[in-house]
Amino acid sequence: MKSNSVLLVDDDEDILEFLEYNFKKENFIVYTAKNGIDAIKTAKENNPSVIILDIMMNGMDGIQVCEKLHEMKDEITGMKMFLSARGEDFSQIAGFDSGADDFVVKPINPKLLIKRVEALLRRKADNMQAETSGKTQIFDNLVIDPEKHIVWRNNEAVELPRKEFNLLELLASKPGKVFKRDEIYDEVWGDAYVGDRTIDVHIRKLREKLGEDLIITVKGVGYKLEINS
Repeated sequence: MKSNSVLLVDDDEDILEFLEYNFKKENFIVYTAKNGIDAIKTAKENNPSVIILDIMMNGMDGIQVCEKLHEMKDEITGMKMFLSARGEDFSQIAGFDSGADDFVVKPINPKLLIKRVEALLRRKADNMQAETSGKTQIFDNLVIDPEKHIVWRNNEAVELPRKEFNLLELLASKPGKVFKRDEIYDEVWGDAYVGDRTIDVHIRKLREKLGEDLIITVKGVGYKLEINS
């Protein structure tokens, strides 16, 4: 996931072009879809950080799309927002019930909309930090202690540099999940410029210190943490 990426879903091509232009002006990576099927496909392929949906669309409407995306929340992790002319209370309630994180009524100044999106991204970042901060992760043969910044592997203490520790902590947050390379860059290095082989180097160092069997490479996709008894 890129932290500044947005998927715009609307069957009105003029609205899509207008919003795409404004988001790109603010350096967002922009994906677009004109219907629900394409929206779900694009979300699966790119995992955008925010998905903005219209409600009234031909075929699968925005509520149905949001429900599908919410069902796939382990795979599609972005925040979901409705941008709709349907401002009635029951429409907004249906939107939030389907899994949306925000609901904005058209028309809206594009600068204000972008600020709403940025606020969603800050909220998600704050929530992620609150969920992981200070929590010791304990597995059968691996203990990650963020307060002491130390890892125990098979009851032996291993000290790691900050980025190696952050990378391991990310992989350990969801054992068995394959983290894509873009997602790792985004979560561990943020906006800092790093070389294409940076992740590979850090993975190699972690394997040297913690064992070759701990981190599994999924070719063409990314890496996952494999916890063995």
